[in-house]
Amino acid sequence: MKLLCGQMLGSLATWLRFMGFDTFYATDQMGDDELMQIAKDEDRFLITQDKELIFRARKRDILVISIYSTDLDEQLRSVISKMVVDIEQILSRCSLCNNHIIPIKKEEIKKRVPVKAYQNQSQFWLCHQCNKIYWRGSHCDQILKKILSFQKWVIISFYICFLHQKMQCLHILLEF
Repeated sequence: MKLLCGQMLGSLATWLRFMGFDTFYATDQMGDDELMQIAKDEDRFLITQDKELIFRARKRDILVISIYSTDLDEQLRSVISKMVVDIEQILSRCSLCNNHIIPIKKEEIKKRVPVKAYQNQSQFWLCHQCNKIYWRGSHCDQILKKILSFQKWVIISFYICFLHQKMQCLHILLEF
């Protein structure tokens, strides 16, 4: 699933990237028409709090996830209830630029990470787009803990999507 978060949803975009979703984050220079065009061209769900944008996007048959809360946990629940979180994709994307991160040899990043991180960690990942380096420090544990706190939502969303796909298949079979 590819997502596009509106300008007021930066924290949500970051957490969706942590969860492995391909999440485009709109800059404040982008207008509504440009956001809708990107969502349509790239087959992205548009995630926004903007009621007018929600209305206009739906008129253009753009998939929209409406966000009604300013609370990050509630926002995450709103999205996760409509998506399937691929467990294997968790922490696979750069939280800054959205590109996939790849493993990098420890020796290659020695001068680019804090000494303590270099000494205590054996695995590192690199984003080739923005050159950010990642490792599984205590911050990673906190991120995983938060994601796991949504585990029941992940399971529920899986079953909802699974049932929805079954219904679509049944609908297709009935048309033939």
